[in-house]
Amino acid sequence: MSSLDFKEKRFLESLLQMSSGYVLSFSNPTFGEFFHDVAGIDIHSEKYQRKGTSKANKLRTFWEDEPDHIVGKVLLQLDEIVSDPQGQGIANRLLVGAISFDDLAQNADSFGATQIQQQIKRMEQSIEPDPALAIGTAKDLIETCCKTILAERGIPLPQKSPDISDLTKAVMRELRLVPEDVPEQTRGANTIKRILGNLASIGGGISELRNLYGTGHGQDGKAASLSPRHARLAVGSAATLVTFLFETHKEQPNQGDKVV
Repeated sequence: MSSLDFKEKRFLESLLQMSSGYVLSFSNPTFGEFFHDVAGIDIHSEKYQRKGTSKANKLRTFWEDEPDHIVGKVLLQLDEIVSDPQGQGIANRLLVGAISFDDLAQNADSFGATQIQQQIKRMEQSIEPDPALAIGTAKDLIETCCKTILAERGIPLPQKSPDISDLTKAVMRELRLVPEDVPEQTRGANTIKRILGNLASIGGGISELRNLYGTGHGQDGKAASLSPRHARLAVGSAATLVTFLFETHKEQPNQGDKVV
């Protein structure tokens, strides 16, 4: 089931001229061919006739029943969606799947981190058409977050040209998010330590993935590329880490405060 809300559906119905039961200028045969070529779906099957047999009703059933990334993929193949900024924004949001950048965007606003807003937009727009760019931007996002937090707290960079692992470790030490900072008597201490250790490794993992497949390094002309699902994994992991770091930074203004 897609996450299209009422307003988005109303907008798409108007943009795709669905009020009379049609969808743009599609005939039944071309409508079927379009869905088959783009998503491997038989849009004329009984599965999509729950609301009725018109093309518009089949499309309404499709975007209610199918997941975000399938609906977004189909929408982005329609010229009317691509040429309309709001329509493209809806499709790109769906393509990101279950990833939500809302909390991250709010944190970026609170720190005036316009660079992060640009990175969010770049990731949203590139996951499906350019997974390598999305993966490279996920790595950039973590670096920008770490540098922003260190600057906010008056902490110098760990070295002149720190890599992403150095930056992540420096921020987690400053925020007392390293496993050693979790008191043994804390309930679930071992679990918390394990989760913190996994969080700390996200940056290094995405950096390695970016070096192998992402942007930033010229690749062999015959090198294999990753799919959008890999990009969603990288972007989702980066967004989770960055949001957690920003929220911890806001809740813990002083180094000595307990955050776990």
